[in-house]
Amino acid sequence: MKSKASAPGKVILFGEHFVVYGIKSILCAINKRITVTAEKIDEEKICIKSEMYDVVLEPNKSISEIDFKLRPFYYLSNKIIQNQNTGIKIEIESEIPLGVGLGSSSACCVASAAAILGLFSETSKERVLELAIEAEKTIFQNTSGADCTVCTYGGIMEYDKKNKFKKIESEPNFHLVIANSNIKHSTELVVAGVKRFGEENRDEFSKLCNNESKLIEDALKFLKENNIKGLGEIVIQNQKYLETIGVSNDKLREMIQVGQKFSFGAKITGAGGGGCIFALTDESNLKQTIKEFKDKNYECFSVKIDFRGLILF
Repeated sequence: MKSKASAPGKVILFGEHFVVYGIKSILCAINKRITVTAEKIDEEKICIKSEMYDVVLEPNKSISEIDFKLRPFYYLSNKIIQNQNTGIKIEIESEIPLGVGLGSSSACCVASAAAILGLFSETSKERVLELAIEAEKTIFQNTSGADCTVCTYGGIMEYDKKNKFKKIESEPNFHLVIANSNIKHSTELVVAGVKRFGEENRDEFSKLCNNESKLIEDALKFLKENNIKGLGEIVIQNQKYLETIGVSNDKLREMIQVGQKFSFGAKITGAGGGGCIFALTDESNLKQTIKEFKDKNYECFSVKIDFRGLILF
């Protein structure tokens, strides 16, 4: 018996870093996916196969003994097969670049939880999300759960630490051109740097937080109105705030300049320091924006919002 599930990746449209200080962020699922196939096997083992791994593990090990990147898959497999007298094999297929802030880890957690649960019983998105967040905590202990939430439900959502998440019912029609800097970065170190900036520049940072809060409200209005040009202006302004708090660098700035030549606006998505940027486009400037990145030898691809979220096959 096999069970298969697929979950989308995500981008942070607005609010990264400021969300840590109580400001809303806006995230959206993207139509690049991770698909997980789970299968019962006779031998009581946990088998994990992907482009990067092909391993066979014994059940009931301490999670600290498991390779960091395998922990979510092992955690879910080991938890769900308890007292089932079976082993499990999972295969992971990914369309999402790993470790660049596009939600590959969260999509893996969501798709794996759904596929493995599906071997044993019917399930719900609520139960899948609960388990996915547990699994994500094996690699990101302080995860907010926002990424797993948008990967489960799809579409666009607003998130803040107090009120958690709220689905945005708008369905704006835009494309994002994602460009990868191929610079490795540590989210923890970048977050720590922003904290230092806030402590050393309290008045300026307080003003930035207030400005970001206003920007988010404007963004929500433009999303509702499908006002892509208005959103582009917000994208450009949000990037200025990210520059101020020190999460950009020369290569990211160069990429943003390339992206803004034909798009409505470009900015970092995620922690910064490396990873990806996006350029906001529609059909009128999508091809020109992609060509501009490729002419400058940047790795890029286009995405749209994924409104489906988790899919069980």
